Amino acid sequence: MNEIAPKEGPLVHYHGARVAGPDWFDRAIATAAESGWVTVEGTPIHYLRWGAREKPGLILVHGNGAHAYWWSFIAPFLAREYNVAAMDLSGMGDSGRRPNYTMEHFAREQLAVAEHAGMFDNPEPPIIVGHSFGGFVTILTGALYGERLAGTVIVDSPVNPPDRPHGPPHREIRPHRVYPTLTDALARFRLAPEQPCENDYIVDFIARRSLKEVEGGWTWKFDPSIWTRFSIGDTAERLRSTKCRIAIFRGEGSVLMPAEVGEYMFNLLGRAAPVVEIPQARHHVMLDQPLAFVAALRALLADWNHSMPTRRV
Repeated sequence: MNEIAPKEGPLVHYHGARVAGPDWFDRAIATAAESGWVTVEGTPIHYLRWGAREKPGLILVHGNGAHAYWWSFIAPFLAREYNVAAMDLSGMGDSGRRPNYTMEHFAREQLAVAEHAGMFDNPEPPIIVGHSFGGFVTILTGALYGERLAGTVIVDSPVNPPDRPHGPPHREIRPHRVYPTLTDALARFRLAPEQPCENDYIVDFIARRSLKEVEGGWTWKFDPSIWTRFSIGDTAERLRSTKCRIAIFRGEGSVLMPAEVGEYMFNLLGRAAPVVEIPQARHHVMLDQPLAFVAALRALLADWNHSMPTRRV
């Protein structure tokens, strides 16, 4: 799933100035984050980190074309209990690009960030939370390396039944356009899949951090060739093969993950892993209902701290 799509016509009406947010949001994004880098198979991977390193680890993973700052207003709410890292997958955000990309690359990047951030030094293994495309990566990480994790949380990443169309998007690979001004570039920012978002201040915040200044103006950070010769593999089999605790979150109004897809994933997991619906949220759950998402995630993680898993892992 591509999280941004530079199309004609604005989702938010920009006038060059930042869109003001509520107090809780301004306090969250003002919370200092440590910027870290780790080289994975020759490519520098960037991440942001909040909280004390001696606390249990929690990694937050963005969707395709997105970046770590999608979590900047979420992570501070979790940093009291966790050593939180929001990472940029290779080819996205501020991380380096690769000649080609595989899901296995991305999975190893998750583990490398966890190690570099000190998460494997804690007696409690880390938990990974992945949204959309980042959720598919996290499903693979749970299948391959789940014995090293305390759990995974998959956020609106649909593992579809056989009769429902699925797979990576088909798109023409072409260089990004360069816009003469930041305002021009921001006016082209759209969420994908396309949806409205009432929280303009969040869309404005992530849009500004989706761009970089280059010769001649501004352009998107993500590598447009990510999907060249790319496969996400058999997600159903990988989901069934998860070797750690797992939970599924979905937006009530998600076009990618309606209730019947959540039920299908629930069955794949032996009806023994929670599927949590966030009311009044579409695919971009943490943009639509950030505080409800935080509350639900906090509740889930608190329960995992005080209960035993019922799934065989």
